[in-house]
Amino acid sequence: MIANTLPKSLQDNPRLDQWLAFRPGGAVHLKVGKIEIGQGIATALAQIAADELDISLSRLALTAGDTDAAPDEGMTTGSMSVEMSGGSLRIVCAEVRALMLAEAATRLGRPAAGLAVEDGAITENGAPTGLDYWSLAVPLDRAITGAAPLKPRAAHRLIGTDVKRLDLPAKLNGAGFLHDMVLPGMVHGRVLHPPLIGARLIGVDEAAIARAGASFLRRGDFAAVLAPNEAAARAAHAAARPEWQGGRPVTHDMGEAAHLVGQPAIHARFREAPRAEGERVSATFSRPYISHGTLGPSVAIAQYDGAHLTIWSHTQGVYLLRRHLAALIGLPETAISVRHAQGSGCYGHNGADDAAAEAALLATLRPGPPIRVMWGRADEFTHEPAGTAMSVTIEATLGADGLPADWVTTIWSAPHVARSHLACMLAAQSLPDPRPDPEHHDPHPDGGGGASRNAIPLYDIPNLTLDVHIVQRPPIRTSALRGLGALPNIFAIESFLDDLAARAGIDPLDYRLRLLSDPRARDVLITAAAMANWSGRWRGGEGRGLGLGLGRYKNRSAYAAVVVEVEVDTEVRLRRIWCAADGGLVINPDGARNQLEGGIIQAASMTLKEAVRLGPDGISSRSWADYPILRFSEIPEITTTLLDPGDVPPLGMGECTMGPTAAAIGNAVAHALGTRIRDMPLTRERIAAAL
Repeated sequence: MIANTLPKSLQDNPRLDQWLAFRPGGAVHLKVGKIEIGQGIATALAQIAADELDISLSRLALTAGDTDAAPDEGMTTGSMSVEMSGGSLRIVCAEVRALMLAEAATRLGRPAAGLAVEDGAITENGAPTGLDYWSLAVPLDRAITGAAPLKPRAAHRLIGTDVKRLDLPAKLNGAGFLHDMVLPGMVHGRVLHPPLIGARLIGVDEAAIARAGASFLRRGDFAAVLAPNEAAARAAHAAARPEWQGGRPVTHDMGEAAHLVGQPAIHARFREAPRAEGERVSATFSRPYISHGTLGPSVAIAQYDGAHLTIWSHTQGVYLLRRHLAALIGLPETAISVRHAQGSGCYGHNGADDAAAEAALLATLRPGPPIRVMWGRADEFTHEPAGTAMSVTIEATLGADGLPADWVTTIWSAPHVARSHLACMLAAQSLPDPRPDPEHHDPHPDGGGGASRNAIPLYDIPNLTLDVHIVQRPPIRTSALRGLGALPNIFAIESFLDDLAARAGIDPLDYRLRLLSDPRARDVLITAAAMANWSGRWRGGEGRGLGLGLGRYKNRSAYAAVVVEVEVDTEVRLRRIWCAADGGLVINPDGARNQLEGGIIQAASMTLKEAVRLGPDGISSRSWADYPILRFSEIPEITTTLLDPGDVPPLGMGECTMGPTAAAIGNAVAHALGTRIRDMPLTRERIAAAL
């Protein structure tokens, strides 16, 4: 393997010692850029390293997401951690093991082929040689070549096994989260957030803040209270009664995806094909704005000693956050350290980076003590970037066989990815000389896309045209939420296919198989259908339905097929869910099932219940009462099968069930009712309207 064919993570961090170190006492220090956000990546990476190094898991210590001590692997996004970080770490560990064996062979005067490693000790024919990784002390400040062979699948001890999550014991005992961190002399801050984008602060009750035992800090329209404890900070925040003026107007109807259609937008045509002659059919599907619904609020701690700023944050990208903070505050990047500490999972761009920026600003305004900023529940619902609403229209011309002869998709969406722009940070808009709004484009769907993610069907459909419109000034902030455009796009594609199958009088499963040549996609679809006894599917329209959905996340990651059984009267009740997935080489099957089933539950919640509500004061859904999610009592039995496609690389599995689940629920509801609901969420009101 030559340098320019190495994974990007290794090209960006090309020395062995950037990834691995041997510590006294038989410890091994792993350093990675991908961080734990609830997806179990810390455990999976440890399994990969332990297998390639031939050591026990107990020897490993992991540093993840630290600008002072870990490699820059970009963001932890897109279901790429096992593929990118795991693949890179595997190459590193294989190379280190080969270097150690070569050094041991030299010292022993034996051929390296006769040596082996057992828990870090060098053996010959099963007998100890007296050498180990720590006594050999081979220097690792050298370039990664990628030349060492990786272990074959048959030699894996830990990869492919259900290793228990390494991060859970601390969390279960109340010390695993950033929220639990207490630093000496720490003070607590709460920021006064503007209700509307661009609103200006014209007044605040400073006397009430002082009576609550807090101090008041302000720079431009960025204002906050500081108190010795969280309770006092919360009381002072409530007493401040800020007055705001202006801002981008918001009305209730702006919460619907239909409002985006026709707004000023950047348009891109990714594919264009000629139209066929014949009968044309079309339908429009939509999703509203969605909250991350993070159970734990956003939080950060910052400390500035007058020369160096240190931030503890549950950001998904420590290096990008450092770049933003340097520009926001005016410090060089070398004067800032960002250290990841775990928060509750959000799978997307919630308020974590905003809380970090706010803590950093307060720390530089008040150097000395560590300053903790924690958002309240209303802050989380009303000020985090939401997942954008989307309108997806599909039009197809039908051939004589009832199959599509062409396919045109038109998407209207606000930005899905805003994290890369400093101007999109909440605090950046409140400081003097706020940054101008950036232009938001949508990358090509073959590269993952945002609004265009999974907009190109997985099926063998000829003459594809894809138009994407990104609205530049939505009513609220938007950014990445788990799956980005994949959920609404797959919901639209799979719902439309079910309707085409009904027009052609063909079973929905058979209709898909006629359009599908990808053998791995066919395997998951056929397997999921068999799990749910699809051949015994009943006549629809009587309140009980069975629907399916298929997708390959980003058309290049893991495959998933989902079948859902529902009962519908005034609302939808989930009865059973079956899932078949192909994620290539699975590192931790239990962890993979957690991700697949977690995605199913989250997608079900979005499909049936979730919608951000807007009003004159911005987001009006400010509590769990206003923003219902799927309850534990509403989650049905989920049966998951992991397919084994043979000796193939791992594929990202964290988001692959989102779109297929939404589609399967939509199709099951249509089967139950005998009519289609095309707008999410599939609420009581929409069921009544459909009937």
